[in-house]
Amino acid sequence: MIPSDIPKLPGLGRTWYKRGALYWLRRSSAALLWLVMMALMCGVVVESYQSFRVHLPPILRPVWDWTQVAASCGFAVWGWVQQRRAIRRKLLNPPTPAQAWINKRYDTQRGQNLGRAALIPALLVIPVVPALFAWSVGTLAAAFAVREYPSEVGARRFLEASAELHRLPGDKKRLR
Repeated sequence: MIPSDIPKLPGLGRTWYKRGALYWLRRSSAALLWLVMMALMCGVVVESYQSFRVHLPPILRPVWDWTQVAASCGFAVWGWVQQRRAIRRKLLNPPTPAQAWINKRYDTQRGQNLGRAALIPALLVIPVVPALFAWSVGTLAAAFAVREYPSEVGARRFLEASAELHRLPGDKKRLR
């Protein structure tokens, strides 16, 4: 297979094909970037929660705090499970490389629009933001903890199908 025949995937380029050091560097650097961003956002969430918490009566604060801890743990697990199920569904019908790029573009635009639309309602849900944010952390952790992304599986199947089309009848050479 000529390297130019290997399709590029969003976030991975062509490194997904050999899964070497550059592949793992790209995956780990993306995970590290998201980890840093989530840590910063956790700081913002904790500060916004503290601004709400000071207005509670002193007797209610510990009850509310423990409720938030329990809800956050539950939501983190729920986010993890939900994301793993979504990845499993995507693995059943993985996207081709072209579909992966279209999905990436759509998800980016959708995320920006949801961010804008959620600004005002976010101010109303400050009391439960830690639990909602824990769901995001669980979802993100599950997304990076997979062995192989659905786009990689789809690209591998796409390559195998295209190799089958271009193979001569007597050629028994197989793709990986």
